[in-house]
Amino acid sequence: MIRYYLDFEKPIQELELKIEELKRLNSGQDLNISAELDKLEQKAAEMRYEIFSRLTPWQKTQIARHPDRPYTLDYIKMLTDDFIELHGDRRYSDDPAIVGGIGSISGTNVVIIGHQKGRGTKERINRNFGQPHPEGYRKALRLMKLAERFNKPLLTFVDTPGAFPGIGAEERGQAEAIAVNLMEMSRLKIPVISIVIGEGGSGGALAISVADRLYMFEHSVYSVISPEGCAAILWKKNGDLGSADFSRAAEALKLTAQDLLRFKIVDDIIPEPLGGVHRDPKAAAEKLKEVVLDAIKELRGKSIEKLIEERYRKIRRIGRITGAPPVSNDNHKHPPGPSTS
Repeated sequence: MIRYYLDFEKPIQELELKIEELKRLNSGQDLNISAELDKLEQKAAEMRYEIFSRLTPWQKTQIARHPDRPYTLDYIKMLTDDFIELHGDRRYSDDPAIVGGIGSISGTNVVIIGHQKGRGTKERINRNFGQPHPEGYRKALRLMKLAERFNKPLLTFVDTPGAFPGIGAEERGQAEAIAVNLMEMSRLKIPVISIVIGEGGSGGALAISVADRLYMFEHSVYSVISPEGCAAILWKKNGDLGSADFSRAAEALKLTAQDLLRFKIVDDIIPEPLGGVHRDPKAAAEKLKEVVLDAIKELRGKSIEKLIEERYRKIRRIGRITGAPPVSNDNHKHPPGPSTS
C-alpha cells in the first residue's frame, strides 16, 4: 500500500517501508522472521504515538490537509445506507465544490451537505480544490430549506480552505451568499449538526457550520484565515515566507480542535485513530456515526422554540473582550424572526 508521508513522519516512513519489505520476503517462503516483524511493528507504533502526542498547530494543519484524508463523499459512503445526491442552486449552476443530498444513517433520514476537495488533479480542478462559488452556498441553502420543509435533521461536513475569491464569484455575490446562509442557518427549525472533518477556513466554512452542535475531528483545524494567509499579511516584507512563519501563524491563530474546545467554540472533539483518520477511515466513521446519532436524539427531544433559543445563545457567547463583563442574554433579546409555531 502506497502512503503519503508528511515531513515530520519520515522516521515512521523508513520503519514502515522496512516492515513492508520483510513481509514481502516472508510471503510464500519458509522464513521465520515473525518475531522480528513483531518487534518492528511495536517500535513503529511507539514512534507514531510519540510523534502524534506532541504535534504542533502547523503539523495538525498539515494532517488536516492530508491528501489521503477522507472527504465528504467518503464519509457519506461509510455512514449512509443509501444516498441521493441533489444538484444545482436553481439560479445559476451546480457547484461541485459543495455536495449534498438525502440519506439514511442507521434508519434515521437526514439531509447532508459538505465541501468536496476531490482526488487527483482532474477532479480537484473540477471541484475547485473545495473552494465554493456563491452557487455552491445557494445550493446548500436550498437543501437546508428542503430539510426544514420535511423536518429532517441537517448534517454538514466542513472541509475547505475558504470560499473562492475570484472575480466571477464576487460578481455573483459571494459575500451575500455566505451572509444569507449564516442568517438562515441561525433560525432553521430543525436540528443542525456540523463536523469539521479537515480544514475549516474563514467564511467559506462558516457558511455551512452555524449549528446546534459543532464537532471537530482531533487533527482538524478551524480558523478565520489559513496560516499562510496570516503570515503573508503580518510578516511578509522582503523575500518568501518559510515553514517557520507558517508555524508561527498557526500557533497564533489558535486553530486546533483542542484550542477551540477550550474557548468553547466547538462542543466536543472526535478522536482519530493513531496517525490520523486516513490510517483507519472505517473506525473513524463508526465513531462519527455514534456522535451524530446521539446528537440527533438529544436535539430532537427539544421543542423548536428551545432549539432556536439555545442556538442563539450559543452564537452570542462566542467571543469576549478581555476585562468586559459577560453578555447577559436577558438584556439583549434577539430580534423577532419567523414564527416558530
